[in-house]
Amino acid sequence: MTTTAPAPATEPPAPAHAPSSLAPTGRGLWHRYRWYLAALAFLLTGTVVIAGLSQDRRYPPLDPRSYDGDGAHAVVALLDQRGVTATLTGDPTVRPTGDDTLVIPEPDLLDAGQLHAIAAARHKRLVLIAPGPAALSALVPGVRAGDERGAPAWATVRSTDPGCDLPEAERAGSVGIGGFVYTSGSRGTGCYPRNHGFPLVSAPTPSGDAIVLGSADLLQNHLLGKDGNASLALGLLGSQPHLTWHLPDYSSPAADTTDRRSFTDLIPAGWHWATLQLAIAAALAALWRARRLGPVISENLPVVVRAAETTEGRARLYHRAKARGRAADALRRAAAHRLAPALGVPLSAGAPDPEALCAAVAVRLTTRPAGDVRALLYGPDPTDDAALLRLADDLDALERQVRKP
Repeated sequence: MTTTAPAPATEPPAPAHAPSSLAPTGRGLWHRYRWYLAALAFLLTGTVVIAGLSQDRRYPPLDPRSYDGDGAHAVVALLDQRGVTATLTGDPTVRPTGDDTLVIPEPDLLDAGQLHAIAAARHKRLVLIAPGPAALSALVPGVRAGDERGAPAWATVRSTDPGCDLPEAERAGSVGIGGFVYTSGSRGTGCYPRNHGFPLVSAPTPSGDAIVLGSADLLQNHLLGKDGNASLALGLLGSQPHLTWHLPDYSSPAADTTDRRSFTDLIPAGWHWATLQLAIAAALAALWRARRLGPVISENLPVVVRAAETTEGRARLYHRAKARGRAADALRRAAAHRLAPALGVPLSAGAPDPEALCAAVAVRLTTRPAGDVRALLYGPDPTDDAALLRLADDLDALERQVRKP
């Protein structure tokens, strides 16, 4: 009597789309990146707050509306207390309203037509701050830029005695003055002699007089209270009941021809020294950390790490690097090492022979041909995470079937 042995139970096929526990979820992504998002939101909020708090209007140097140290609001306020009416204008060719003083901080920004119009306007007093040869030739022909030899000269700002009989300078006494120096000519009066020239020159004009200043330092807010600066400024600008202050147009073509400073010129000198100190500190820290030079030595781990933690950590690294091929190779090699002793297949060079192992598995499992076993143990790499999970399940099922008595 012939009996038919029941066919061994086979593992149910894996579903086509097995759920992957490695797939990122919204909750997991939120827990992973929430601190980065919080830091980004904090930076954006801080930027908006700082931008809102720093909306104060900035003015160029020597602007009568500026309260900064290099502004000129203080002198205009003092003149207003003395009854001098000040008018700010961007048009230097305005006609005088009577006995008035016209202040031009940047005469070199004016073109020839504007200079000619100012000369024809016949202001009672004209105050020019650091004018160049073109402005001097048009407005004060008798005054030349440079020292007695005609060479350009510059005097540092420091306290200097008047050395002239100009009434405003005699009343002020010693003032902090400097800047460009000029030659007064035969009809002009030079004050505060420096470097064979004068940083203040008074010269007559057809309608009154002109004052040439080598720099505007004595008019600035932070220097107005030193020496006799305030007295000289009020004397020069307050001699007439009305003052017209020209606001330079720094967007004019003449302004574009001035020297441009590079980005490094805008960095304060203290930052250069701070950068050098940080570089030295970084070099010393690198030398300190590199004091233990020599070959790498092995040391015992300070703590015992469970094998499951090591496996999970390596699996996460493989998943993050998308190294599915390496993960599949590790799973297959481990399965082959466990199957070979159970089937009596010898290990040569640390690994079983693929043909012998596949043949032994096919003999043990008559329902699985050697080709299917070889495709499972030595087949191509999985293309996605789901395929990798199916491979792990299939290897586990294969090992259970082989070890099943």
